[in-house]
Amino acid sequence: MSLASAPLRVSRRTARSLFAPANAALRPQHRWQSRSVNTQPAYEGHIPLNWFEHGFLTLGSAFMALANPRRADMVAALGDLTSGPVLPRLRDRMLESPEGRQILKERPRIHSNTVDMNKLALLPAGTFGHAYVTWLERCGVTPDTREPVHYVDDPELAYVMQRYRECHDFYHCILGMPVNVVSELAVKFFEFANLGLPMPGLAAAFGHLPLTHAKREQLFRDFVPWAVKCGSSAQSLITVYWEKRWEQNIEDMKKEFGIWDPPVQPRWGKALSEAQAATEQRAKMAQQQQQQVSS
Repeated sequence: MSLASAPLRVSRRTARSLFAPANAALRPQHRWQSRSVNTQPAYEGHIPLNWFEHGFLTLGSAFMALANPRRADMVAALGDLTSGPVLPRLRDRMLESPEGRQILKERPRIHSNTVDMNKLALLPAGTFGHAYVTWLERCGVTPDTREPVHYVDDPELAYVMQRYRECHDFYHCILGMPVNVVSELAVKFFEFANLGLPMPGLAAAFGHLPLTHAKREQLFRDFVPWAVKCGSSAQSLITVYWEKRWEQNIEDMKKEFGIWDPPVQPRWGKALSEAQAATEQRAKMAQQQQQQVSS
């Protein structure tokens, strides 16, 4: 397997074998040579790292993420490794909010096993749940593609990071942004202004470099000023219990959060009418299933 395709997930034993001298086992162990972290995982999927492994993986994941932004595992690893100073502040914001406290207590997850898409498709047009299913249909994505957190040591802070990651599509939906490169970068500018996480900031700072001059000009002319101003003035979206708001009108939610539409409509890969038709088809199938169950 090549370096470019190998996931950057290094266990304690692998890292030690890579960087320790061949005759290290014959040398006496000094106090300064011992690991300064607990090597026992704190939660499922957790990979504890010492300072050297942390620095090595940070540089490696940053290089790979910039070289190939489609490497979701590298982007996620960089997000984990650079989020340390910010996550406690995000948790404090959640603790200050009734919704945020409920999220931390219940720790809901967002994927196709926890969210009934057919049920959301049955909701009236204009509700957040209906808008979310339509957005998924229009963008051709699912909520099942988010990488798990591995490198955040504190379990509660790891959940805060996971929550941000799984709510990313909700941000796209309520902002009215598709998943093309320009729109994704605009959402990253919004997230950095709204949440302060380093990973969106790094994506915003460097992600535009491969763009053509025309697309870069469009990004900074049409979307960046809106994203920064809207993100910095809006309610911190990490405190929103989205799953409790499926039936709420999405325009009312935007007013509540202090969010407004971008000044220029982004380019979508699929027409809205086509996505709405797919959502209606999903709703019809859900109705048929309900009738079969009740009969």
